[in-house]
Amino acid sequence: MNSRTSTSIFNQPDYPPATITEDGGIRFLHLGTPWVQGAMRLSKPDAIELEYVQMMMMWLLFNQRPSHIVQLGLGSAALTKFCYLRCPEARVTAIELNPNVIAICSAKFGLQPNDSRLSVLEMNANDFVMDEANKNSVDVLQVDLYDEEARGPVLDTPEFYQGCFDCLTEDGIMTANVFGDFSNYDKNLEAMALIFDAVVWVPEVHDSNIVVIAFKKSPQIDFGVLYERAAAIKSRLNLPAKSWVTGLKAWMLGQ
Repeated sequence: MNSRTSTSIFNQPDYPPATITEDGGIRFLHLGTPWVQGAMRLSKPDAIELEYVQMMMMWLLFNQRPSHIVQLGLGSAALTKFCYLRCPEARVTAIELNPNVIAICSAKFGLQPNDSRLSVLEMNANDFVMDEANKNSVDVLQVDLYDEEARGPVLDTPEFYQGCFDCLTEDGIMTANVFGDFSNYDKNLEAMALIFDAVVWVPEVHDSNIVVIAFKKSPQIDFGVLYERAAAIKSRLNLPAKSWVTGLKAWMLGQ
C-alpha cells in the first residue's frame, strides 16, 4: 500500500507556503493547496517525472545545443535540474517570484546551488522578459507560471508574450504550459499567435495540460528528420520524444 504524508515546509510571509506530499515514492510540491505544482521520484531525483513537464523539452527536436536556457516559474525544479545536468554547455537561468519555492527546491527537490552556469533568481518573470538587458539573449524559454489556485497562467497578455519573443535569439524557441479554465487556452494561444512566427501545440496530456511550442522564426519541418532526432533523444535522455513528433504531426495534419 502506498503511504501518503503531508508536511508544511516553508512559509515566509506574503507568499503562498510551499508544502510537500509523498505518495508511492514520489514527492509532490504544492503551494498550500491540493494542486500539484511539480513532482520528483525519490529513486530518480534528476529525471523529469510528469509527462507534461517532459513535453516542455520538445525544443530538443529543433535545437540540440542551446547556449542559454531560461525557465520562468521554477516549480519543483525538474526542468532546471534536467537542463543543467543534461545540457552541460548551456547556461541555465530560472526565474521564481516565491522565495518559499526556491527554498523548498533547494532543501527537498535537489536543486543545485547557483554557480557559473546556473542562476536561480527571485524576481517577477514579467520584469525579466521586459528588461532590455535580456533582449536577444535566450535560445530556449520554458514558461510554466501558475499560482496556488492554478486557474490559468499568471502572465498571459500579448505584452508578456511580446517580451518573451524579444528575449529570444534569432532562432529562439519558447515552450509553454497552458493549463486551467478552458477560456485560458484560446486567450493564450491567440496572444502567442499574434507575435510568434509559428505556434504549434500537441494534444493535451493528463489533467488538461497543453504544451505549446512557439518559434521566433518558423522552422523547416521534415518529420523523417524529427523522428530520427526523437530516437536519439530517447537513447540519450530517456525522454518520449517520438510521441512529441507524432503529436506535432497530428496537429499539423489537422489544421
